[in-house]
Amino acid sequence: MSQRFDSRHPLVRLVDEVSRLNGRLKSVFAASRQSVGLGDSETMVLNAVVEAERPPTVAQIGRSLGHPRQIVQRAANSLRDAGLIEARDNPDHKRAPILQPTARGTALKRKADMTAESIAESLLPALDLANVREATAALCTIRQQIETRLRDD
Repeated sequence: MSQRFDSRHPLVRLVDEVSRLNGRLKSVFAASRQSVGLGDSETMVLNAVVEAERPPTVAQIGRSLGHPRQIVQRAANSLRDAGLIEARDNPDHKRAPILQPTARGTALKRKADMTAESIAESLLPALDLANVREATAALCTIRQQIETRLRDD
């Protein structure tokens, strides 16, 4: 007799669900990455650089996304070599340059976004858009609360 294991802490359950959702979304939106010829890591770093409020460093992207700095650095190097991002001097740190998108990088990101939006539209009949908006807001709030706690520690 099989019973669903449900005695985990709500935050542990959230981690599991977010991991599962991340995997599903990566597979569903793979065509978006493929449309611009980027791999997962390159897409992740380009998104982080283009969408950043302030130009990030490799280490900041790694911490924010939970990826080792070395993986982010390899992707950043690849994007730099392709002319999609550039490294600039960081006034706050001599050895950690900040990353900024080039016009070409921003245009490529927008092209990928257009493909992603088309994919998202195709999913709408199966989704409640209000739930998607609520979940997005809730996840953003949880992330910000965790980041605040980590900064305070």
